[in-house]
Amino acid sequence: MNIAVDAFHIKPQNFPWPPIHFAIALIAGFILRQVAPLAMAGGFTSEAIGATLIAFAIFVGVWAVFTMRGGDTAILPNRPARHLITRGPFRFTRNPIYLGYILTLVGCGLLTSDAWFFIAAMLTVMVMTLVSVRREEMHLLARFGAEFERYCRRTPRWL
Repeated sequence: MNIAVDAFHIKPQNFPWPPIHFAIALIAGFILRQVAPLAMAGGFTSEAIGATLIAFAIFVGVWAVFTMRGGDTAILPNRPARHLITRGPFRFTRNPIYLGYILTLVGCGLLTSDAWFFIAAMLTVMVMTLVSVRREEMHLLARFGAEFERYCRRTPRWL
């Protein structure tokens, strides 16, 4: 069987890991905050920025989902992409939903004045990149070739 054909039809992942990574990081942040807090200076400004970041993250995630639906492609990361989406929030980042997860974690850190959420955000970026993003990128490269390469050159993976 032709390797290119197999790569074209293979799913980017067998399980939708990114939302699970986010949920684990968020829960761990709240648990660690209770068990061994890493308090930071906070206050109204920090809380306002945190709440704004969380609201922005939700907006970006919803915008990305609607953009993907409008582009008739898979939303779940364990389904093959039918079309390469480069409009909407995908003009600014190749992973707007995942970026929303990270912004939510950072927002929680600012809102609660606890550094565990910043640590969770950094670890989540690393784990998502290693476990999911790179594999999804290989899937998109196999499906869309040079078009995906051009998109990668002009659009950052995260920010």
